[in-house]
Amino acid sequence: MKTGSNGRKWLIHGLALLFLILVAVGIAVNPGAASDENYAPGLYATVWSLMPPVVAITLALVTKEVYSALFVGIAVGAFLYAGGNGELALRTMLFHEEGGLVTGITDFSHASILVFVTLLGTLVVLMNRSGGAAAFGRWAKAKIKTRVGAELATVFMGILIFVDDGFNCMTVGSVMRPITDSHKVSRAKLAYLLDATAAPVCIIAPISCWAAAVSYAVPPEYDINGFAMFVRTIPYNFYALGTLFMLLCVTLWRLDFGPMRIHEQNALNGDLFTTSGRPYDEEKKDEAAADGRISNLVIPVVTLIVCCILGMGYTGGLFSGAGIRDAFADADSARGLVMGTLIATLVTFWLYMSRGVMSFKDFMESFAAGFRSMCAPMIILILSWNLSGMTGLLGAASFIRGIMESSAAELSMFVPAIVFIVSVFLAFSTGTSWGTFTILIPIVCAVFPADSEMLVIAIAACLAGAVCGDHCSPISDTTIMASAGAHSDHINHVTTQLPYALTVAAASAVGYLLAGIVGYYSENALAAVGLPLTMALVLCAALLLRRRKAKA
Repeated sequence: MKTGSNGRKWLIHGLALLFLILVAVGIAVNPGAASDENYAPGLYATVWSLMPPVVAITLALVTKEVYSALFVGIAVGAFLYAGGNGELALRTMLFHEEGGLVTGITDFSHASILVFVTLLGTLVVLMNRSGGAAAFGRWAKAKIKTRVGAELATVFMGILIFVDDGFNCMTVGSVMRPITDSHKVSRAKLAYLLDATAAPVCIIAPISCWAAAVSYAVPPEYDINGFAMFVRTIPYNFYALGTLFMLLCVTLWRLDFGPMRIHEQNALNGDLFTTSGRPYDEEKKDEAAADGRISNLVIPVVTLIVCCILGMGYTGGLFSGAGIRDAFADADSARGLVMGTLIATLVTFWLYMSRGVMSFKDFMESFAAGFRSMCAPMIILILSWNLSGMTGLLGAASFIRGIMESSAAELSMFVPAIVFIVSVFLAFSTGTSWGTFTILIPIVCAVFPADSEMLVIAIAACLAGAVCGDHCSPISDTTIMASAGAHSDHINHVTTQLPYALTVAAASAVGYLLAGIVGYYSENALAAVGLPLTMALVLCAALLLRRRKAKA
């Protein structure tokens, strides 16, 4: 173990030194090019545009250290963009208006997410210090008597909160974490349960931010009702439906495989983390309050959920005459979550002050504690946005679009499977599912007629692949939020979740392949083949794993 740690240490130091040398050499050799306002990278929209995320993800999985891996990926992207010019690379990393670090932080949507995460962290600290979390944990422990029951309760609550994936992960995690801890469910397993009921649920929920994003991704020139198209894709979203089916199999049959098995075995022996990393040590101090009322947790949580949903509806015009569907289709989720979380914090202040639960000074100190508790996910989010910006500056989207446009028309029967695989790769590399289907849906619309059922399944394949890649990617907002909600080490969550996600992805790819071939000859048979085949393959995988577990 010591040798491996030293190896990773020297690797990180060596990469940092190499970066500093390249900056110094670039400034000394070619300082003038950085001032060229019309500069365009020579590697734009080539395979090199995918190098930054590939480097970052590979290093994160190898070194088990995400901060340096993201930084190296960002540096690689900046130098590829700058053509080796150190000054331009440094300014691009920090200040470029479309992908720089400072720009990413000051972006309205990104800044809103950071405020939301900080306020939610504060609420969690407050509920812990008030004793509400401990009281709820004792009550739930008396009602939920098994590990399976604790996991099923987490899944059920995750499905209920379907309006936004990040909100889902953070809220359900803060409520269910004490319960799963009491039943010795590993933090990695909790993170998987949160992640698997976040984006996969949102992408099949008509009233959600995701429905709005898909609706707007359909080009208006094709005269297609975006929302109606989204609803039609739900039965064809093999990955989302397959993930929920796999989740039930894994939970009910205790099918822990891959790295997750080690985490769950260690959890039964009292180690919920397996690895030495404890990214949320602040929670130990905050959970010291053992006395309190259940309502000290229930009232803030219910207020949070209601206010966030109403906040999103408000930003979409719910209180200005818009219908529920239209309001959520036009909602600004980031703005709504900040508004809802702030109102929930104010209600919590009134509740705790009126009950004398804590002093005013203790309440105010919880803001700093909440910020500290969320520093890890916020740093990962900021670096991930920066990495995504570097990938965008190198034209990764244009590169993928070019590949798809040149081959889609000639391979129409294989388009659903190809779109699914490309979507998985693009979302995994960039960490954004919304950006992925925004790029690919217009290409799919150009391949099939507007009234074609093949168009529906191809768009569904795009959505499914985007969610799958987002589900697997260590630089995805949702994956980061799931780690934060579970208070799990981020790399532990990524490595333990991959085998589950890839199993369903493989089954989905086969389902889209068969559906595309059948649909090419008879569109009427589309609905009868793809989903049943995918579910059958997931079930076969689950039964095989159950049989292997019985023999072990």
